[in-house]
Amino acid sequence: MSGCTSVAGSAWTCQGIGLLEFLIILALVFALFMILAGIFTAYFGSGKSRTIGVVLLVVGLVVGLFAGYEYHMTSGHLLAVVEEAALILIAAVVGALIAVGLFLVAIMKS
Repeated sequence: MSGCTSVAGSAWTCQGIGLLEFLIILALVFALFMILAGIFTAYFGSGKSRTIGVVLLVVGLVVGLFAGYEYHMTSGHLLAVVEEAALILIAAVVGALIAVGLFLVAIMKS
C-alpha cells in the first residue's frame, strides 16, 4: 500500500507509491490510451480499421476495469492512487514546460 491516509474526511496525503501502485498506474494509463486510440480509430477509420478500433476500445475497457477492480479489492484506495498519479503527471508536465521555456529563451537570446 502507498501509505495514503485520510485527512479531514476527503483529503488524502501520500508518502509515495509501491510496486503494486506503479503497476496499477501503468495498467490504467495503458487502458486510457487504448480507449482513446480505439475511439479515434473507430470514428475515423473505415472497414478493417474500424474493427481494429473497436477491439482497441474493448481491450482498454477490459484492462482498465480489471486493474481498477483488482486494486480496489486488495487495497481499497484506488481513488488515492489515481489522484496521486494525476498530481505526479501534472508536476512532470509543468516542470518539462518550464525547462523547455527556459531553453527557448536561452536560444532566442543568443
